[in-house]
Amino acid sequence: MTVLQVVILVLVAGGGTAVVATRDPLRQAMMASFFGILLAILFFVLQAPDVALSEIVVGAVALPLMILLSLAKVRGGQR
Repeated sequence: MTVLQVVILVLVAGGGTAVVATRDPLRQAMMASFFGILLAILFFVLQAPDVALSEIVVGAVALPLMILLSLAKVRGGQR
């Protein structure tokens, strides 16, 4: 295991912890997007570029977008 792989694994572990520790749903969606980007970088470093591209689409774009749209719908109904 190379030094780069270890550094990325530590960053992914820290990113996952940050997502769980964040209490505000809006900030949590942003942290989930950042976590998806970190996972994509990890997959790329582990020589799985096809999985990395899929992770970018799903983890960094689609999931946070769905969370943000859900938050807008819920918060819009409260007013």
